[in-house]
Amino acid sequence: MRQWTVDAFASGPFKGNPACVVEPLAAWPDPAWMQALAAENNQAETAFLRKTADPDRFGLRWFTPTVEVPICGHATLAAGHVLLEELGVAAPLLTFESRAGELTVRRDGERLELDFPADPPRRTAVPDGLAEALGAEPVEMWAGGYLVAMLANEAAVRDLTPDLAALRAIGGEAIGGPGQTIVVAPADAGAPYDVVSRFFAPGCGIPEDPTTGSAHCILAPLFSDRLGRATLRYHQAYPGRGGDLECESRGPRVLLRGRGFTMVESRLRVGPALG
Repeated sequence: MRQWTVDAFASGPFKGNPACVVEPLAAWPDPAWMQALAAENNQAETAFLRKTADPDRFGLRWFTPTVEVPICGHATLAAGHVLLEELGVAAPLLTFESRAGELTVRRDGERLELDFPADPPRRTAVPDGLAEALGAEPVEMWAGGYLVAMLANEAAVRDLTPDLAALRAIGGEAIGGPGQTIVVAPADAGAPYDVVSRFFAPGCGIPEDPTTGSAHCILAPLFSDRLGRATLRYHQAYPGRGGDLECESRGPRVLLRGRGFTMVESRLRVGPALG
């Protein structure tokens, strides 16, 4: 089988978030085999595709090095990129069947556009110990699928060096799993983006994620309401890489736009164990 590593939501090579994508299979492999391959790849996500009777429709599952996750934006973009750019699927719209429902990907010039479910957050109290774990005091606290800690400014987001062990102990499954926390602030005046964020997910084997599409299903409705614009530019400030998205809030849905760059094509020497 072939496998590709794609930098997703990237402004160029070595930016954004790498995801591995395995070529489409006729049936789902054993989940333990998929988890073992994801651990071997040691990227934030490995995406697995399953063929269907419809050449434009695929099953899609995502695994971190330690767990299967219910939704993943950057690995969905990577999967769409592989199908369209590497495998030559001629489709105006790709549809993925996933645990998050039907997700679609289409071309948008040089970018790809993902249609994902919105996750509007609610205001909440700052959890005990969160400020100490982050090393910064949130000015507002929100919660959707993940916790959202609003900080005072962009510098506060960029300068964070959180205590990941302490962060992992905060929160539970009702908010996406232990320690899964977005930190965010409006961008500095003059920045080429509107919002800057970082995402920490020590509870699912990702100390800090370089670029997180699902986090923007929360941020897009939050900042669209706050800034009064449906379409905004977002920068995820992972040190040394950084990812860039354009997000459009459309009520119950969010459109996520970004680019993918194929970095590696490889061939797996070990075939899948079938479930």
